[in-house]
Amino acid sequence: MDALALLERLHTHGVDACVGGGWSVDALLGKQTREHSDLDVWAPAAHLEPLFVAFAEAGVDRIFPWPGDRPWNFVLHDGVRLRVDLHLYEVLADGSLHYGSVVDGSAFPAEALAGHGLIAGTAVRCESAEWAVRCHTGYPARDVDRHDVPLLCQQFGIPLPEGFEPVEEHVPKHPA
Repeated sequence: MDALALLERLHTHGVDACVGGGWSVDALLGKQTREHSDLDVWAPAAHLEPLFVAFAEAGVDRIFPWPGDRPWNFVLHDGVRLRVDLHLYEVLADGSLHYGSVVDGSAFPAEALAGHGLIAGTAVRCESAEWAVRCHTGYPARDVDRHDVPLLCQQFGIPLPEGFEPVEEHVPKHPA
């Protein structure tokens, strides 16, 4: 599994990586529930050099330009199929995490990245269930969000956010 191999490589290089996005959802659920187009990784900005070394060894060494890229969030790829959506943060003096620019960034609790889950039976650190739900909302929901959010809410007893209610299918009645 490519995601697990990339995470193991990061660990070997001392990168404190945390799984985010769809793989975080699946890790929290303990099984892969859908296909993934990338691996979201949260990592301390201070670990950027060993992170680049680890990914370069795996051939994931090209920046994939995307609208909205920032120095703290961009995509790396291997030129073929492996993509990593990188999210860099800094640890603040109070232990919270800062994500974004100095001018308009935001701080969030370190507990947001203190979840634990499994990818292919291997323990990984991932987003907490509550944070994963929050990260999949706040923008127009995509099909993957409509898949992931209800699964997390059901598994972890989190209230389903507005707009994620199950869509009732109209089943035509057959005449008797």
